[in-house]
Amino acid sequence: MLALDVDFARARRFMRDGQLTPNGVTDPLLLQAMDEIPRENFVPATLRERAYADAQVPLGEGRAMLPPMVLARLLQMALPQPGERALVLAAGTGYGAAVLARMGLQVTAIEADPALAAAARHALDFSLTENRPAVHEGDPRLGAPAGAPYRLILIEGMVTEVPAALFSQLGEGGRLVTVRREAGPVGRAILLRRIGGAVTEVAGFDAAASLLADFAPAPGFVL
Repeated sequence: MLALDVDFARARRFMRDGQLTPNGVTDPLLLQAMDEIPRENFVPATLRERAYADAQVPLGEGRAMLPPMVLARLLQMALPQPGERALVLAAGTGYGAAVLARMGLQVTAIEADPALAAAARHALDFSLTENRPAVHEGDPRLGAPAGAPYRLILIEGMVTEVPAALFSQLGEGGRLVTVRREAGPVGRAILLRRIGGAVTEVAGFDAAASLLADFAPAPGFVL
């Protein structure tokens, strides 16, 4: 049954005041974007009442939306700036791309699942009136080299490793953020920055996220 009586505007305020700001999210542009983007448009219709919960929202086939707090803290690590070119990989239904676009970035989103890519385009049509991200179907491991260089790359989920091909798509000073799988039950947010042709890494906070099969290493041959 759909929760048609949910006050989503109120839920967004609770998300900001109960999840984001208590966990150190202070970027005013980011908070404003997450205040204004209707996250409920990006979740499956039967789960809309869970849109603002401090938890992942299942999208099917092992995929899930990042919890709002995890996404916000990842983006804050990357210091998004209006006018920058951004690439969102494994974009799912497009919420992370929408937040960056609302912050004034020029966003390209890549999603391998045709159904999720279609859902992203639909949600963006109903959530942004201008500066909509371009959503393309494709292999997120390959990025989108035709639009490079990017100042910001977001991989929207947990990875075992970041493909080296993505580093060449970062411009000088460009930043890549994602959650990397660790030995324990949760992952670790990481920030990778390209400086002088080299890539440096900064480890961040513990983060819950679903593992992206597209970024898992290929199984080795076993005799």
